[in-house]
Amino acid sequence: MCHPAILHVFSFENGRLQHKKSQKVRIIMEYIVSARKYRPRSFDAVVGQEALTTTLKKSVQTGKLAHAYLFCGPRGVGKTTCARIFAKAINCMNPSPEGNPCETCESCLSFNEQRNYNIHELDAASNNSVDDIRELIQQAQIPPQVGKYKVFIIDEVHMLSPGAFNAFLKTLEEPPAHVIFILATTEKNKLLPTILSRCQIYDFKRMEVNDIVRHLEFVAGDAGITYEVEALNVIAQKADGGMRDALSIFDQVASFTDGNITYQKVIENLNVLDYEYYFSMTTSLLKTDIKQVLLTFNEVLSKGFDAQNIIGGLATHFRNLLMSQSAETTTLLDVPDTVRARYKEQAAACAPKFLYTALKRCSECDINYRTSNNKRLLVELTLIEIAQAAAGDDSPGSGLGPTQKILKPIFQNGNSKPVKNNTPQQVQKTQPAQPDTTQSTTQSAKPAQNYSQTTGTTPAPKVSEPAPKNSFGVKGGALSIQALRKRSQTQGDQQQNTKDAAANASESQATDIGTRIFTQEDLTNAWLKYANQLPREEKATAERMKNMQPTLLDECRVDVIIDNGMLMEIFQNISDQIQTFLQRTLDNRDLRLELRLREYTDKRKAYSQKEQWAEVVEKRPALLDFSRKHKLELA
Repeated sequence: MCHPAILHVFSFENGRLQHKKSQKVRIIMEYIVSARKYRPRSFDAVVGQEALTTTLKKSVQTGKLAHAYLFCGPRGVGKTTCARIFAKAINCMNPSPEGNPCETCESCLSFNEQRNYNIHELDAASNNSVDDIRELIQQAQIPPQVGKYKVFIIDEVHMLSPGAFNAFLKTLEEPPAHVIFILATTEKNKLLPTILSRCQIYDFKRMEVNDIVRHLEFVAGDAGITYEVEALNVIAQKADGGMRDALSIFDQVASFTDGNITYQKVIENLNVLDYEYYFSMTTSLLKTDIKQVLLTFNEVLSKGFDAQNIIGGLATHFRNLLMSQSAETTTLLDVPDTVRARYKEQAAACAPKFLYTALKRCSECDINYRTSNNKRLLVELTLIEIAQAAAGDDSPGSGLGPTQKILKPIFQNGNSKPVKNNTPQQVQKTQPAQPDTTQSTTQSAKPAQNYSQTTGTTPAPKVSEPAPKNSFGVKGGALSIQALRKRSQTQGDQQQNTKDAAANASESQATDIGTRIFTQEDLTNAWLKYANQLPREEKATAERMKNMQPTLLDECRVDVIIDNGMLMEIFQNISDQIQTFLQRTLDNRDLRLELRLREYTDKRKAYSQKEQWAEVVEKRPALLDFSRKHKLELA
């Protein structure tokens, strides 16, 4: 930055100071980025970390200081800044009652002028060797000349080598009384547990969007820069909770806009997708206007945005709409008040079920995006499904599973009408639940005679809609106690008739089976045949049956040994089915299946030397006499 100034030239002649000439010059001032220029110098100036700064101020007030601190958290949230303020407050000669440094004593002034020898700052990313740590330990032995403590700030401490960590452990655990260590890191998970156990740990959180916006407003006002709140909100969201990143983006945008930060210029410079696209796309989806949705999607792609970022931003938009449907959850939106009002307006037109379905579709698309060969088609199909969900067609399935979803026509001309296709599932739903058995049997016995004389084809059957039912399942609108009683009695009779018919069928089948004599080989083949005809869902049971060996005890008793109680419970549930199958296959109605648990009588294996020696002596007693004769002992 250049400022005009007047340069005066003087000379000393004859004992007097005489003015020679003056000329205008331009002095070039050093530019300092906002992240350094507005770095806080007291705890009160730190943004978004009130809980941690309050604790540190209380420690300074009471004098209860630990020998080691660990500041951890994401980048740009104030770890190193708080470490410097804390180190300055510890050595301050006249700290304020709130625990802030006074900024007037010799210790504070020397620190601000970078000539304080009691506060040392080490970058562990470039000084991570054992020799660097040994030099730090030697400096820690020297007591401070001015102030109470010698403070060592080690930034990016996770970058230290394993050898440096081991050399640092003992000093970190029991440092000299005048030494305090402040460690800072962005990756706490890379630190050894022995390091973590020796420190007081302070976890710095990401800054909220509103806190960043307020600080950017202060910086813009101090620098004389005009701005729009929506533009600062975009910068804060782009910073992802880091104040340093927000100030760096602020400087970039301020240079691009010549000191007039507007919303349009910010999204143009940062290549951020505008809210308007999401609002417009959602409006088209609610109207089931697929053509406009796809055109908007193509427009966004032409601006250089990735399709996955679009679907992710659309999912965030649906989430914000869901949060805007309640006054209590509206506070969860990190958007300006003007945008929050638009979210409330559009959320009123969205059904919660539509938003749930849209969020699910976007999530599935985001998961399958990387593995998809045609990524654009995947996103377009997702948009089509969301639009059809908005139209009320939210049946399960996406056309890929067993329950397929038939998409409705997308593009329609103004004069054409959509054709209603009745799928087999829809026809089945409209048929009566309990058809008359006698009537259906009679109709199936008669040949189809109602052919069309012109085409020779059978006309499509007319599907009659079922009569409306009330909440008790009775047809018609009126509710009668007698009708309910009669209906329940009829259903009970039908169930009893079904049970009797099944029992009679089983008895008739049993009488048809003979008493043929079979062999062990016939039994084994029938057993394996039953295992092979089990469905795929019972593959585990089939494999267990193949590993078993049923034994024929006499002419009709079959013995099956089960390994454990869990398998016994499984086979007890299907024993009747197996027995019936074997009776029919082997043509012997007297066959009976007997299940029993395996008895384990195996002797315990000898593991120790004494147990092994006892087992050998039991088999060969002569070895015992030989060992006693020669006085041999186990080693």
